[in-house]
Amino acid sequence: MEQRSADNWTGPGRDRAAPLPMTAGHADPCETDRKFANTLARGLGVLRAFRASDNGLTHAEIAERTGLPKPTVSRLTYTLCALGYLAHGGRNDRFRLGPAAVTLGSVAGLSVGFVEQASDLMQSLADRTGTLAVIAVRDGARMLLARTWRPTGRSTVWLEPGHKTPVLGSSSGMAVIAAMEDDRFAALDNAAALASFRAEGAYQLDHQGFLIVPRDQSYTRTVNAVSVPYYAEEFCESVAFTCGASPRDLTTARMLDEVGPALRDTVRALERETGHASARMQRG
Repeated sequence: MEQRSADNWTGPGRDRAAPLPMTAGHADPCETDRKFANTLARGLGVLRAFRASDNGLTHAEIAERTGLPKPTVSRLTYTLCALGYLAHGGRNDRFRLGPAAVTLGSVAGLSVGFVEQASDLMQSLADRTGTLAVIAVRDGARMLLARTWRPTGRSTVWLEPGHKTPVLGSSSGMAVIAAMEDDRFAALDNAAALASFRAEGAYQLDHQGFLIVPRDQSYTRTVNAVSVPYYAEEFCESVAFTCGASPRDLTTARMLDEVGPALRDTVRALERETGHASARMQRG
């Protein structure tokens, strides 16, 4: 099966090597909160630098992805190795996530039940529509892909869990903030910049039940995507279920007439299965 690289998913808004944000969409806590443990945040940032496709990372690659100085990275990786969160085979070997990180990820995965419940539904949707189906969660000013499903035997864009896209300009970002409670949205440090983007999403959510970013607001021209929010009680906020493909394979007409309604109905089926109210109702 032909797979187009993640480079085809993102456009001008992408900064692959940009430092990972340490905050959750608010003012930098290391500057405003005396209780904030900056060293812990940096250590967690090192763990977040790893992606599913990585064949390990060097000190230099970790420093590039996190924006941290190499001496700081060296101290952090030493500590994380000692605690089992990273593994390092030798002097010239690369760092990889260790057994403690794998265990933590397994526990986290088991505690978020809707992901596994959605798996068969989303794989079926990916196969029927020939699109890449994903779950995206908000991570500060970006959306983090938590799970992906590729259509069986079909060419599609290729992304992996851990890939990030901006909230502003992505359909997954629009879906999450459109379903967000007003007070939670107002607390975001970039709420003013997102207000009109959110309003457009809320209108689409009310009138058609799925969201498509207008072309002049999209952060990329190389992929079309449609999203539907799902309220995840585990996160106390909505996540986005998304289907995406190249504009050639996923035209605006297909999103409006076929894929969008199919995704909306799939998420509604998941809501019935899990007993959750719709994300729109959570907003009030």
